[in-house]
Amino acid sequence: MKTYLSNLRPSERRLVAAVGVVFFIVINWLFVFPHFSDWSAADHRMWEANRKLKLYEGKIALTANLERQIKALESEGLAVPAEEQSHNFASAVTSQEAQSGVTQQSNSRIIVSTNNPFFLELSQNINVQGREPQIVDFLYHLGSGNSLIRVRDLNIGPDPSHQQLVAGVKVVASYQKKTPTKGTSAPASKTTSNTRSEPGSELALAGGSSKP
Repeated sequence: MKTYLSNLRPSERRLVAAVGVVFFIVINWLFVFPHFSDWSAADHRMWEANRKLKLYEGKIALTANLERQIKALESEGLAVPAEEQSHNFASAVTSQEAQSGVTQQSNSRIIVSTNNPFFLELSQNINVQGREPQIVDFLYHLGSGNSLIRVRDLNIGPDPSHQQLVAGVKVVASYQKKTPTKGTSAPASKTTSNTRSEPGSELALAGGSSKP
């Protein structure tokens, strides 16, 4: 290269140097300058990845606590078979009425709502009569403890004699829907035996006889 440049005149050397500089600038403009922002983009991706990592690690750390809470919530509800839910609901209300000393004057039919994907909701409107302490005791104990029942609507007024109170109460209970167990299959249908029948067996089963 030095031999080649030494054979050139000064003006030719300047021309070669200028061409080299222009070529260097063009190469950098095409292949280097467009990637100047890659470093900041890589920093942003790394920051975003670290943020997600910390978020996921925080959620994973809460898994054990969430499992304990789920088990605690599941243990609060009583497991009631689907065929006994309406009876359990009605008997719980009637039992609490007797314990609190209120008298049920009327009730509506039990309405079953299935809008929730995990729970069945049973509701009923009842009218009870009693003194103020009895009404308060009935409403308080109806939804206390592990009871599935709660009061949604309440209207209270005096009875015609103005000696007691009449309360119109809408009581609601939620029961867990029965989830299908994985791996269960439909019950097998009855099958008939494949035993070979002798000639004339059809007639014998019908009460006839076969000729030899």
